[in-house]
Amino acid sequence: MNSKVFMVIRILLGLFVLVFGLNKFLQFIPMGEPSDDVAAYFGAMMSTNTLSLVAIVEIVAGLALIFNKYGALMALILMSVSVNAILFHIALAPEGIGGAVALIVLNIAVLFGYKDKYQSLLAG
Repeated sequence: MNSKVFMVIRILLGLFVLVFGLNKFLQFIPMGEPSDDVAAYFGAMMSTNTLSLVAIVEIVAGLALIFNKYGALMALILMSVSVNAILFHIALAPEGIGGAVALIVLNIAVLFGYKDKYQSLLAG
């Protein structure tokens, strides 16, 4: 992958997760009225502080990707967030799946860009 293209994709992913991680604490992006299932899901996530942990992971990963420090590790960790976002939207809120699809596509592109870093992990 071209290094400039990879840098743009890496920074876009970093900004994407940084903004949504900060939004979990600061709530500056207005959300619509949630369905009962979505409200129950987020209520459970908030009562166990899981949502705060996800927000911290997103903020740290976003900063790491923007500044290109431990980006390969953070891209792997973010894949779990990406998959969960897709599954959440498939199961509970299909109308908002666009952002989750963008997240997973950017995440896969960044993983592909860091593929040389993963060779020792994948060697049998």
